[in-house]
Amino acid sequence: MKLSSQSVWSNPQLQIHFCVVMWGFTAILGKLITLAALPLVFWRVLIVSLCLLCWLPLWRQLLNLSRRDWMHSLVAGILITLHWLCFYGSIKLANASVAATCIALAPVFLSIIEPLLSRQPFVAKELLVALISIPGVMLVVGGIPSAMLGGFALGTLSSLLVAIFSILNKRLAMRVPALSLTAIEMSAGALLLGVLIPVWPLLGATFDWPGQADLQWLLVLALACTLLPFVVAIVALRKLSAFSAQLAVNLEPVYAIILAWLFLGEGEQLRLPFYAGVAVILAAVLVHVRFHTVKPV
Repeated sequence: MKLSSQSVWSNPQLQIHFCVVMWGFTAILGKLITLAALPLVFWRVLIVSLCLLCWLPLWRQLLNLSRRDWMHSLVAGILITLHWLCFYGSIKLANASVAATCIALAPVFLSIIEPLLSRQPFVAKELLVALISIPGVMLVVGGIPSAMLGGFALGTLSSLLVAIFSILNKRLAMRVPALSLTAIEMSAGALLLGVLIPVWPLLGATFDWPGQADLQWLLVLALACTLLPFVVAIVALRKLSAFSAQLAVNLEPVYAIILAWLFLGEGEQLRLPFYAGVAVILAAVLVHVRFHTVKPV
């Protein structure tokens, strides 16, 4: 049966994997941008939110949302902002490969948190696949210099935050239009970090205007690697479980590591156990795909 391009691009699995490819570039861009994690995230969410809020038809959608959806969307925006702060902090303390690999812990958190919040029984297969990632993460820890362990810890916290965000965002994606949800979440992050600008020095950062090179990379990060995949991911989440989507995101470290080899020369900083750990994590993704393959009737 011949598939049209429209049917292919409407496939939620292809949509989420397109997003994963684009997100694979975010760790590299985070390393290329010289700004500290806090101003980097601030400019990222500010650029995205301003681009969306300048589109006037969006305001009608926003005004029609319920107070409940507004509040939950704002909370989701704060969660994803905190995740990015930890993620880019991990990149600055370690490197892009380590920070991206930490995201593979999110399914472990998801397999425990999602059934508890949904008041549903644990799914043994999903819990097993998630646990396969743990030895991989242990190998990753053994394959990085001790100076990078702080970055690994911060990356682990970022994976916990993104797991919680994924659960909340999936529920919101069923009710709130994709552009409206993205606009509220990005605006929540921009407002939160903007209000905190006077206390940035207490958090080890200062307000800095991006230079020309940083501004160019920020625009790529905000538009091509945030706005576009963020909206597409929300559409895909309407048909995927948060767990399935997050395990697909486990491929992000593979893309990030390859890109780090090509553009940042990070291969020399990491030892063999690190790459063995990444292989274990990739195996967990393949096992998950095997479990979720629909057999033809």
